Amino acid sequence: MTLKKTRKENYPEWYQCVVSEADMAENSSSPGCMVIKPWGYGLWERIRDVFDEKIKSTDHENCYFPMFIPLSFFQKEAEHVDGFAKEMAVVTHSRLSMKDGKLVPDSKLEEPLIVRPTSEAIIADSFSKWIKSYRDLPVLVNQWANVVRWEMRPRLFLRTREFLWQEGHTAHASAGEAEEETKRMLEAYRELCEDTLAMPVLVGRKPEHEKFPGAVDTYCVEAMMQDGKALQAGTSHFLGQNFAKSANITFINKQNQPEYAYTTSWGVSTRLIGGVIMTHADDEGMVVPPKIAPYQIVIIPVVKNPADEDAVMAYIDGIRKELSAQTPFGEKIRIKLDKRNKASVDKFWEWTRKGAPIILEIGKRDADANNLMVKERLKFGTDEAKQILSKDEFVASVAARLEQIQKQMFQKAKDRLFANIRTDIVTPEAFKAYFEQSNEWIEDGLQGKVAFVRGKWSGDPQSEELLKAMKITIRCIPFDQSGTQGVCLLTGKPATMDVIYARSY
Repeated sequence: MTLKKTRKENYPEWYQCVVSEADMAENSSSPGCMVIKPWGYGLWERIRDVFDEKIKSTDHENCYFPMFIPLSFFQKEAEHVDGFAKEMAVVTHSRLSMKDGKLVPDSKLEEPLIVRPTSEAIIADSFSKWIKSYRDLPVLVNQWANVVRWEMRPRLFLRTREFLWQEGHTAHASAGEAEEETKRMLEAYRELCEDTLAMPVLVGRKPEHEKFPGAVDTYCVEAMMQDGKALQAGTSHFLGQNFAKSANITFINKQNQPEYAYTTSWGVSTRLIGGVIMTHADDEGMVVPPKIAPYQIVIIPVVKNPADEDAVMAYIDGIRKELSAQTPFGEKIRIKLDKRNKASVDKFWEWTRKGAPIILEIGKRDADANNLMVKERLKFGTDEAKQILSKDEFVASVAARLEQIQKQMFQKAKDRLFANIRTDIVTPEAFKAYFEQSNEWIEDGLQGKVAFVRGKWSGDPQSEELLKAMKITIRCIPFDQSGTQGVCLLTGKPATMDVIYARSY
């Protein structure tokens, strides 16, 4: 029972169908915003919990900063303001008054307040108060918050005017220490994407024209979606002394001299959920990696005769107790018993759409035989999608089964990624012809029409206009440079730098 639109028929509409049918989110009556429903928010909670543990294990501490930032704070950093100016929401009045039967803004603020699009400016202000000596460094903080960016073309999870994220901010005594921090957190993002989300990524540095406003260097992790487009899954910024100078973050160094601190910032958002959808979902709906599934196992009682209910539920209670002792990925298993007054087939399809990793259907016949029906979401559509197993066999294998599903999901996505990075395009003519084709779903990990091209770039500023004309971007400059001589795929000039070209979200 496929969705209303398949990946091959209409990929953008398929994406919307997955979000809707999995009951993950919906458009809000507040324009450009979304309501994240329990299953979608459950995914975010799992991502948050896993990464929060990583943040704390690397000596960062959580805190919270105001969402209203004085306009003057942004004006201190011209490049930063210019980069976000078109996306900023501005508060100019502090209250409403009734006039002629209508509510109108009243009591104009002395200074406009920006609703947080990112927090470098306000956090730099606090750092300037906290840091006096090299003994106060490093400062390593993170906040889980919401931000507002006035997107013109909202899309659930991918681009909405308000979204959730974490943003880390640090201050250091030396450039080398700050750069090390930037790359350390980039690696943390790679681990989050690959080990937790089963979403393979490419790692590298952004070109000059794609850097975060005000940064010295921006590093990123880039994922490939099933239609071959790129999704920026996380960024980590080395800010140098730029924000320190604008906010006067100074300290007395070991030589007893005043010096500006070196700062970093890094973040990921609910956009990761959009990435998980477009990496793993299929034409039947969502497929959730077990590590972030709010429920790794869903149990559906099948009671056709009311007289059998007590026996079935008693059997299920026993199974739940045995399963609760299992620890896939070193943590307690998450189980949902769906006791709603709905037909079992309807409940099965709901959880299939949501992408629950394992669904158990248990009836009187199963209870009598000490068996259960096991349905694995990842194998849906194959002969192995459902199995009748003994209770003992399933309980003994469940941890390994979930861990295997996680590995298989990552490997499938990794195979798709590396099968669709073209390295054989070496002339501007072939490059242009390649990107004149349309993106489409990459069937079963096989090569599609358009995805990633790894090729040369001269770094010539005029190439930026060529990129805009072709509606493609340079996603990153990979760390693993070949160092070979070639031809820039945009300008035809000699070039040695390898970059990843792609269309993107």
